[in-house]
Amino acid sequence: MTQTRRRYPAVIAAILLAALTAIPVGIAAAIAWGGPEDIPPLATINDPFKDLDFSNVPPAQRYPARDGASLAWHAYHPNGGQSGASPQRVVLVHGSSARGQSNHVLAQALANAGYTVASLDMRGHGASGTRGHAAYIGQMEDDIEDFLRAVPHAGAQTLMGFSAGGGFALRFAGSARQGLFDRYVLLSPFLHHNASTSRPDAGGWASVGLPRIIAITLINQMGITQWNHMPVLKFALSDEAREALTPAYSFTVATNFRPHDDYQADIRNARGTICIVAGADDELFYADRFASVFSQAGKQVPVTLIPRVNHMGLTLDPHAVATVAGNPCPA
Repeated sequence: MTQTRRRYPAVIAAILLAALTAIPVGIAAAIAWGGPEDIPPLATINDPFKDLDFSNVPPAQRYPARDGASLAWHAYHPNGGQSGASPQRVVLVHGSSARGQSNHVLAQALANAGYTVASLDMRGHGASGTRGHAAYIGQMEDDIEDFLRAVPHAGAQTLMGFSAGGGFALRFAGSARQGLFDRYVLLSPFLHHNASTSRPDAGGWASVGLPRIIAITLINQMGITQWNHMPVLKFALSDEAREALTPAYSFTVATNFRPHDDYQADIRNARGTICIVAGADDELFYADRFASVFSQAGKQVPVTLIPRVNHMGLTLDPHAVATVAGNPCPA
């Protein structure tokens, strides 16, 4: 009997040792093999750009970021519609995988309505650094502040973001730097994969390496960030689009280019003017749920749903871009 009792601590110790060994092995396996899979191109995202004329996109300009990087943006000058020497400026943020010129049609409409427009290549996109990568979570917010410092504007300013860029605009709107802009316009914003607005797999647009995301998130909580460069998202790009756009996101970019994980806290913390515009036929998100999600988080925001417009149509359809440029949420 005494010998049996003595075995118990040894058995328990062996079980604990096995469990402690299995956890890091499981994390390592998830990081190594739990990444996103390749997925077929999504026609509703790729096809609308095939016949667009980008020949008159303004040439890319550069601004210096605090880490010494030179980041790209496109300037659109107002063509009337506002009086005064300092018209309102819209800082325009593209969607996932995209770049500043992807918003060319919308940027033109805003300029025609009298706005000064700065259409950015966000870090990790287009001509702003290595595609799909950033140095740390929070670097994109730093980049926005660096742009405002490098290219100052005397008038009112709006941060306008589309899709993932709309989610990033919400992230900024709920942050300590929210006062840098007078208003925030969220165009069919990505909020969170668990939000009621999200369709499964973003309607076929994104492949998510969930095991890798969970594993890297866990080790980030222990201060280990050396695997943050690994890809966790892949997008449904055609071979042609893959040449110009960003086919995959590292953990850093995927985490930064969206709201915080507690996106409802971003909504609650946003004290400024916010409005939402979306296509009623959006195939990536349930557009009719935006209002209730914001209301449940304690913030009433105006939501404009444009009939017979899908996700990409929001930035390309003439009626849609005219609606966005028509000041859907006056300050």
